[in-house]
Amino acid sequence: MTLFSKYLVAITLLALSSPSIANEAKTGGNTTVKKEGPNAFSLPAANLPMSKRLDFSVGNSFFRNPWVQAPASTDARDGLGPLFNTNGCQNCHIKDGRGHPPEEGDIHSVSMLVRLSIPAMTPEQKADFIKNGVLPEPTYGGQLQDFAIQDHAPEGKIHLTYSDVPVTFADGTVVTLRKPHIEIRDPGYGPLHPDTQMSARIAPPMIGLGLLESIPDKTLLEWADENDENGDGISGKVNRVWDVVKNDYAIGRFGWKSGQPNLMQQNAAAFNGDLGLTSNLFPKENCTSNQDICARLPNGGSPEVSDNILDFVEFYSQHLAVPSRRNIDAPEVQLGQKIFKNVGCESCHKTNVKTAKRPELPALSEQLIHPYTDLMLHDMGEGLADNRPEYLANGREWRTPALWGIGYTEEVNEHTQFLHDGRARNLMEAVLWHGGEAEAAKQRVLKLSKTERDALIAFLNSL
Repeated sequence: MTLFSKYLVAITLLALSSPSIANEAKTGGNTTVKKEGPNAFSLPAANLPMSKRLDFSVGNSFFRNPWVQAPASTDARDGLGPLFNTNGCQNCHIKDGRGHPPEEGDIHSVSMLVRLSIPAMTPEQKADFIKNGVLPEPTYGGQLQDFAIQDHAPEGKIHLTYSDVPVTFADGTVVTLRKPHIEIRDPGYGPLHPDTQMSARIAPPMIGLGLLESIPDKTLLEWADENDENGDGISGKVNRVWDVVKNDYAIGRFGWKSGQPNLMQQNAAAFNGDLGLTSNLFPKENCTSNQDICARLPNGGSPEVSDNILDFVEFYSQHLAVPSRRNIDAPEVQLGQKIFKNVGCESCHKTNVKTAKRPELPALSEQLIHPYTDLMLHDMGEGLADNRPEYLANGREWRTPALWGIGYTEEVNEHTQFLHDGRARNLMEAVLWHGGEAEAAKQRVLKLSKTERDALIAFLNSL
């Protein structure tokens, strides 16, 4: 028996005797479900009582079913657009999972959008940036809508091209990454501002969001180390974003740069920006002052998304369950977990987190979870930079994404495209795009043998 084989046997025996293994499999604490296949992300929290499952189902219906143009006989679902990215939430968060960039020949992006902004230069613009987090492009606003209602022009078409970026492991293995380049074709309302900043964003998975919302602010502030006072090379920070209900700043948690403070506001912002629907949180149509299409065409009332609908969708998005880990006892997975820790991934992708006491949401209350995120903003290097700031997040910073459920991506969404813009075609490509604060960890990965690299990916796929 080789030394490596003896090591695998040893860690397997240790794993089987460890009481923490069963706990680690329940990634979402008592909310965790055992489910595989294309619907693995679509179940309610396992501990959600039957009395609340009707609320979950109603929220699911508003999340899943399409909205229509006003006026319509379907009063509860009219008011779509007139400019929009999709006509239903589920179209982007496919099966409550991960979106993807458009394939060659696709006319529309559907589950990927492009954020737009311009640099804040004048004192007035800087004041607007501080309040709103971004300075929208003057004609097209904060994101490009590549759909419009019938007989009207969309804002434009998103076109992606890629260039090759080769990366070489210490053993000589070469991996060719792809770097995306965004172009807006056929702009429907005139040219974009010459200094327009663009950032492609795919829809993230919906699982476990209520648990992330339930991590105490105190915990996040304890993790923050903006000036790297402990000298470990990791300097995560919280984003401070505008809470429209509180009319004050709050810690950001949701979105690729933590641009939204809670799920209610995240959902309402998506209804407004992605579907062109107003609510009491975002009562203005998503047209700019340079577009008259919203004023000319009928709407679905004011607001188009009622508070009652927002409440149901919030409940649904809070209680989508994380599926349990798989193959947790496999020797290769155990080795990969140790490598994940040793190379430094756990510095940002944190586990063993306790949610706050939430009497109003008992299923999410005081759960020991393993999300593999710290919800912090981190400098990820020039390779991943979109050069587009958002509140305190600069153009190189991104929020650490949760890794739970990542191994289910292919069976749920029929692809393995990762990172904020879907550039990574598999998990190893996603790892190799890490830079900035994660550069040291990536360099350690580049020194791994093929056996060790395979083990690392096996661990990630077990999540």
